[in-house]
This record gives sequence, C-alpha cells and structure tokens, in this order.
Amino acid sequence: MSVFTAIVIGAGDRGRTYTGIMKRYPDLFKVVGVAEPIDVRRDSIKETHDVPEENCYVTWEHILDRPKFADVAIISTMDQLHFEPAMKALELGYDLLLEKPVAPTPEECGKIYNQAKKYGRKVMVCHVLRYTPFFMQLKKIIDDGILGKIITINHTEAVGNVHQSHSFVRGNWGNSDRATFMLLQKCCHDIDILQWLVGKKCDKIQSFGSLSYFREENAPEGAPERCFEGCPEYDTCPYNAMKLYYDDKKNGWFRNASTQKVHPTDEDVMEAMRNTQYGKCVFKCDNDVVDHQTVNMEFEDKTTVLLTMCAFNKGGRFSDIMGTKGMLHCDMKAGDGQQFYFYDFATKEHRYLDSDIAVAGDSITSGHGGGDTGIVLALHKYLSGELSEEEVSEIGISCYNHMLVFAAEDSRVSGQVVDTTAFCDKYM
Repeated sequence: MSVFTAIVIGAGDRGRTYTGIMKRYPDLFKVVGVAEPIDVRRDSIKETHDVPEENCYVTWEHILDRPKFADVAIISTMDQLHFEPAMKALELGYDLLLEKPVAPTPEECGKIYNQAKKYGRKVMVCHVLRYTPFFMQLKKIIDDGILGKIITINHTEAVGNVHQSHSFVRGNWGNSDRATFMLLQKCCHDIDILQWLVGKKCDKIQSFGSLSYFREENAPEGAPERCFEGCPEYDTCPYNAMKLYYDDKKNGWFRNASTQKVHPTDEDVMEAMRNTQYGKCVFKCDNDVVDHQTVNMEFEDKTTVLLTMCAFNKGGRFSDIMGTKGMLHCDMKAGDGQQFYFYDFATKEHRYLDSDIAVAGDSITSGHGGGDTGIVLALHKYLSGELSEEEVSEIGISCYNHMLVFAAEDSRVSGQVVDTTAFCDKYM
C-alpha cells in the first residue's frame, strides 16, 4: 500500500485535524512540511510529525517557492487565502486536499477548477459530511429506492446560537470582507449534500435571509463593550464571553480559537477577552453575515428542495425527505438506530430503518460525525485509484455546487430567481 507524503498550508484547527488523522494512519500518509505564520501552530505540526526544520515555513509563498517535495498539499488557510496557494501548488504538480470553500468568488473557483484540469491534478474538496456514516447511509437509502422517486426535501442546518456567536459573530467568519458570506462558509456543505442526494442538476434557485438579531440595537440597555466590564445581564446572557471562554475549561475549541494558541492558559484567555472580539458584547462586534437564511431549489426532474440555515436553536442537522413511496425523517444527532424514521405509504406503518451509525454530533469538535476521518481515508483511496472522481467530492462537482451557493446569494441580494445553468456556464 502506498504511503503518500503531504504538506499542510495553514495549521489552524482544520489543518491540525487532517494532519492529526494522518498521524493515526502512518501506513497511508506522512506529513513532511508545514507553512503557518503563527509560531505555536507551526511548531505543533513540526513536533507532532517530526518535520525537519528546513521544511517548516512561515507563509505559503515560502513553501511553494521550492520544487515539489510531497505528493499532496493540504490547503487549510482562511477562506480568502485559498486561491493563490491552490493555483501555485497545482502548477508545481501537487494533488490537493482543499478546505471548503474552494475560494470566495465564483471567478476564483472556476480558475482553480480549470487549473486542475490543465495540469491533470486530483483535487478533493473538504465536504466532510459526505464521508460521515450518516449521510453515506442516507444516500444508500435513497439510491435503493425505498422512498420511491424523491419529490421534496426539507433540510435544516441548525447552526446553534452559541456556535453562531463564536464563529459567525465574534470569530473569523463573522464579517464577509474578512472571510466570506454565511451561506458559502457554513452551508456549502449542505448544498453539496443536497445536490449529491438528489443526483440531478439544479435549474433554478431563490433565497431569502438577513442579519436580524446580532445587531447593536439589540444589546441590553447599559451593556458595555466587553462582557467583563460590568454588564447588567452578566448572569443571564447566553453569550457571556467570560462564561464561554474563561469559565469553561473543557471547551478547547473556544479557548484555542480565541487565543490562537494550542494549549492556552487562563492568562492567555483573559488577554483575548481584553483585546479581541471574543471578549466583546455579542451585539457590538463587526459582524455582517446573516443569522438566518432559506434557499429554494428546483432540480431538472422537478424535485424541490428547501434548505433552512438558522442560528436560533441548539444545533444539528435534520431533514424530511418525501418520496412517492414514503417519507423519511432523518436526524444526525439521534440515538443509535433512531436516525432514520420511515413512514411507509403501502403499509401505513412507521418504523426505524436499520442503521448502526451513532455519532457524537456533526460539529467541528465531534469530528463532523466521522466525516473528518472519512475524508482522509477517502483521499488515500482517490490518490491510489481505488475511488474514481465520481465517488468523491472532487473539484468539478464541488465547484458546480459552489456555483449554486453563489447563485443563491445573488438571489438573496437581488431578490430574483436565478437560472443556475447560465450562472454555472458563465464561470465554469
């Protein structure tokens, strides 16, 4: 079995996650290089994978300024920094594991797709939900015909109110100029999954949504700029930064993100509370991305799909899939054997469909329900020829599904129904 070598460009949470999984499979992968501007993150990769000092770089420009020295490049930088390293790595001959979104604009997505075609490189995009036992089982249920022809899917991406406040208000993805718009950064997962489940092309798309709640006019009366500065609702606010980041010692994700450190101390967290948005009142940040949005899709076989993204919930993903033979309620966080609840039109009976895929959750901290490990293992099979591009989230289908996301946002802003075929043809 081939062992593929990898370099990682961007050693934040996602970069460390994928390389950490590779570490568990030394017969499949070996990490041999890193580019990361934050010292502690770069050093973490160096120490974990015994990367030689000469293969440790501060920026992507540095690591890609030398000839290719690995099989695959993992590009897990911030959203705005995907395009240039992806284009250069492809030119140098690297295959890619490319974090989603592919790029922040349809033009750049199309260029990466064409660059991969030009150089004949394999590119897998990190639509990790495809590789979860949950969604693989759901795809099989649909393809086996249990539901008959799919007529309608109602799918909810329940972001979770605290997750929204952490990532999409205070955090790196709260401002579209700093990152990208909400649907692209959060729900390109879901658009990809929905198109994959339907298995057809989408003809028309329409979207509505706005930033309604996490706005300054909704701040409690007398609320200061920072939570620790004497907020009158300190004890009752669910977004109290001190409780979320300082008091909760077990939430490594929040503490690492706020401090940009791998093993932060309480002092590091307090420094973040004083000097970064993570310590600010959640109603007084520079966020501009929506906190709720719907997307309506009509596919070429007239299947209709509704995606709802909303922050005001506990979190999770669930769907109702309506076919000509029955209806299926799917809940990714349900207990073992209770993820798929089927109503059979012929027998008029409800039953749980057989499944043995209990997962801890679909969040970053739970490994996306097994999807993080699943995509790394699928990458090896794709690189070695065991899986074809039709069986993975390769760059062609991913870019097509990204175009649906861009078209939906265009609809939200313009108020128009968008012809997705023309939109895709323009950029791909």
